[in-house]
Amino acid sequence: MFKKILVANRGEIALRIQRACRELGIKAVMVYSEADREAKYVKLAEEAVCIGPAPSAQSYLSMPAIISAAEVTDAEAIHPGYGFLSENADFAERVEQSGFQFIGPTPESIRIMGDKVSAKQAMIKAGVPCVPGSEGELPDDPTQIKRIAKSVGYPVIIKAAGGGGGRGMRVVHTEAALVNAVQMTKAEAGAAFNNPAVYMEKFLENPRHVEIQILADKHKNAVYLGERDCSMQRRHQKIIEEAPAPGIPRKLIEKVGERCVAACKKIGYRGAGTFEFLYENGEFYFIEMNTRVQVEHPVTEMITGVDIVKTQIMVAAGERLPFTQKDIVIRGHAIECRINAEDPYKFTPSPGRITMWHAPGGPGVRVDSHVYTNYFVPPNYDSMVGKIITHGDTREQAMARMSTALAETLVEGISTNIPLHRELMADAKFMSGGTNIHYLEEWMRHHKR
Repeated sequence: MFKKILVANRGEIALRIQRACRELGIKAVMVYSEADREAKYVKLAEEAVCIGPAPSAQSYLSMPAIISAAEVTDAEAIHPGYGFLSENADFAERVEQSGFQFIGPTPESIRIMGDKVSAKQAMIKAGVPCVPGSEGELPDDPTQIKRIAKSVGYPVIIKAAGGGGGRGMRVVHTEAALVNAVQMTKAEAGAAFNNPAVYMEKFLENPRHVEIQILADKHKNAVYLGERDCSMQRRHQKIIEEAPAPGIPRKLIEKVGERCVAACKKIGYRGAGTFEFLYENGEFYFIEMNTRVQVEHPVTEMITGVDIVKTQIMVAAGERLPFTQKDIVIRGHAIECRINAEDPYKFTPSPGRITMWHAPGGPGVRVDSHVYTNYFVPPNYDSMVGKIITHGDTREQAMARMSTALAETLVEGISTNIPLHRELMADAKFMSGGTNIHYLEEWMRHHKR
């Protein structure tokens, strides 16, 4: 086991990894930008290193700054968290070339799964169900593009092979608009991702977003930890996540989960990962794989009792998974609300000083947050200031606990999206379960403030 790990991230995930290290008896070195000097995990750290000024390009995205921080502190491994450099294959490679262990998959796995075209081809080979679409990158010939679209059937969506975060996508409903849409998406993809390759998929009209969490070790062992429903989204950003997904037959989840495990073994995957699917009319369609821990990992931890972050560290150190598939038992239901420093209805960021922070408590309530009373929320990063997670024997109990927890949470000095969460917890459609990925945006249109 490692003696010392450098945590190459910020915010609530940095604190989450610090706690996992403490539990394992590992020293955690925390890095921070000048804007994050006051963060809770920095104050709690045994060792902390300032890696640069507030802009993330000069701090959390600076590979030399992070690697030299690991060198000066004699860390043995680097945990990238989520976001920033967590899915950057070049970073994983540089970490390992510098003599440190990267707590995540191999650079090769990150490369395969980071390019949506090669990821899809790997999944088709492994028998994971995929969205009908082009076999790979779209050709340049307009006649061929039109032929592919015809065989897939309109509407289609054009996507950047190197895209992510909801960028580099265009929906096309008619043949007349097709070629122009492909050219525009290519130009955007080249500018945003340094990769102009695009591919085509059938555009599903009203799908749900359901994902399967997996864990794998270096010894060809892999398990899936059930599924999460992350359909409550705005502009492709998740707001509420839950596990298990309401109303999907267990037999179907097991079938897809087993295929995901088989795919991990086939590509020699190690660490934590998530297979993301669109789910419509009883069918799963693979869209992408996230090769890191996700924001919503706590809902899976609550229903399985598995500590995903600790397991990531253990398998990176070369240990075998401490459980097999038959040890994984789903208990009850869990819901997570992302608490963001923003106007709850206009979504404008609301950085600034938190003059009062009171977190909720009670049975089945978990709060993952790095903030406290008098903490200053910097304007330089993502607006998430924490996550409230509740667990209950049933979905109804988890929702009731969430409503109580949101009512108990007190945040003053900045605006947060808690009022929106409180309304959604009382929304009849959400309460009945199984809303699609467009539901929140439609709901927002009808509830204009």
